[in-house]
This record gives sequence, structure tokens and C-alpha cells, in this order.
Amino acid sequence: MRRAEKKLKKAQQELSRKQKGSKNRAKARQKVARAHAKVADARREFHHQLSTKLISENQGIAVEDLSVKGLARTRLSKSVHDAGWSSFIGMLEYKAERYGRTLVKIGRFTPTSQTCHACGVKDGAKPLNVREWTCTACGTVHDLDTNAAINVKRAAGLAVSACGAPV
Repeated sequence: MRRAEKKLKKAQQELSRKQKGSKNRAKARQKVARAHAKVADARREFHHQLSTKLISENQGIAVEDLSVKGLARTRLSKSVHDAGWSSFIGMLEYKAERYGRTLVKIGRFTPTSQTCHACGVKDGAKPLNVREWTCTACGTVHDLDTNAAINVKRAAGLAVSACGAPV
């Protein structure tokens, strides 16, 4: 995908140098359109492959309903937009329904990365550069992502059992 993006960038630069109304500009514009299509196709293909793999290998999947708009305001904005979170979740939803799997969405306001999975104490918000933290109550050292994953799994179990379905 990054290679396709580099080609797109080069094609856009070439297009900007062409004189408006010329035949060469029309050709360059078509080249840019093809490059855009390749980038979109690469992203869509990756989403399809990953969502199919996840759905076929697992009976239940829990995802966090992230605030993409908020994450896009950080220095990771290009990666956040490239991930295409909402289209990926959409694919997971319809494939889960098709294959009879369970997909649980955890609300964006659930403090999964702030809560200690060992004792349940909410430690508070942390900046993005903090990848490890120690719980002030029990002293357990947590990796931010692993702790959040455990809390998402727990929250998904509570959400499913609250709906009346077996976990």
C-alpha cells in the first residue's frame, strides 16, 4: 500500500506540472485516478482478508468503538485514516452475521486502557507515549495494549451476558 501511495504522490506531482486543458493533462489525470483506485483496492483487499481470517478463526470477537475523529487529531493521523476503522468494523459485522459468529462492540467511553485488570482500579488517562504503567493500588506492571485487550474481553463478556446470550 505504501508503494501505491508513493506512485500516487508522483502521479499527482506530474499532473500539477501539466498545462490546464492539454491532452497530456487529461492523460495524467487518468493516471492519478488509477493510482487512487489502486490505493483504495489495496486497503479494501487487506480489510477483506483480515476480517475473513478473524471471523473464520474465532467464535466471538470484541472490538472497541474508537473515536476516529479524536485519534485523527494526533500525530498518528495518517495511520489512523489508513486503517479505515469504520469500514473494517462494517466488514466484521456482516461477516459475523453471515457465518453465525458473535461480534460485540464496546463503547468508546469504557476506560479499557485506564483500568487495572488485576484489581479494577481506574488509574486515569495517559498520554500516547506511555506504553507501560504501574497500578497505584496493587503495584501490577501493565503493558497498555495488553491490559486494554484484557479489559475489552471482560467488558464483552459482561455485554453478552447482559443481553441474555451465553458467554
